[in-house]
Amino acid sequence: MNERELVNRLSKVHDEREARAIVRLVLEVSFGLSLTDIVCGSIEKMSAQEAQKLSEIMNQLEQRMPVQYVLGVADFGPRSFHVEPGVLIPRPETYELCQMVVKDVTSNKDFPSEIDILDMGTGSGCIAITLALDIPQSHVTGWDISLEALRIAARNAEALSADITLEQRDFTASTPLEPSTVPYVAAMPQQAQPPTPSKRWSIITSNPPYVTYQERSTMARHVLDYEPEIALFVPNDDPLVCYRHIAHYAMQTLVDGGWLYFEVNPLYASDLQRMMKEMGWHETTLHDDQFGKKRFMKCKK
Repeated sequence: MNERELVNRLSKVHDEREARAIVRLVLEVSFGLSLTDIVCGSIEKMSAQEAQKLSEIMNQLEQRMPVQYVLGVADFGPRSFHVEPGVLIPRPETYELCQMVVKDVTSNKDFPSEIDILDMGTGSGCIAITLALDIPQSHVTGWDISLEALRIAARNAEALSADITLEQRDFTASTPLEPSTVPYVAAMPQQAQPPTPSKRWSIITSNPPYVTYQERSTMARHVLDYEPEIALFVPNDDPLVCYRHIAHYAMQTLVDGGWLYFEVNPLYASDLQRMMKEMGWHETTLHDDQFGKKRFMKCKK
């Protein structure tokens, strides 16, 4: 087995350039092989155990499983996060959202010396952990409805030495969730409650579900087959449903002058901005991502 053979196998489900990038990532992360090692024939020199492991990885990749799930790791800015199919794979665009928040806090003297930040729908914890580490004066809380997601976020927080609070919350709920029985989320309350309005947050962030079901036909199979549907999709007839819940809660709980940051679906960015203005938000600005799409919204209370 050599690199060419591995790339040929993956070229059935990816274009050749992407297939080669995936193969080299696998060889680097799972086997510690550099490009020089690959060129010098280190793949052919693998032990039987290593060759078996590589074969199992290739079988998963040929089934279109995202390489991040296969390897159990995804890069997010300068850090690596553990990921499993129970959480979305962190995207570069979402890291741009984090950079926006960090830049605003560090350049604005009006922010207090201690900042309470809430990340709604935290998933792997990539936003909450990044903000906790990059804004030293922050106290960050991450909410998610999924216990599996909270388990993964807790693992990432521990691995990256991030001091965050994790709670099981459904921001669309009107009744309490069942009592948590997951011991590894140390900060999780005895009974996870729906949001209770009380002005305390300086900043609220969220990358909520925002893809409508009618957009499924435009999405890659590896996303549809493996990433959690609950974190992706919203009804065709109400694409702003999650934003509405979050904005309503944020209006009640952000301190005066506090900020709400969203990652948004570019298809509904104008509709979202209109809705936010109708709800009474003073400032609503849309920002492009690195690809020139309306991807972020910043709102001031």
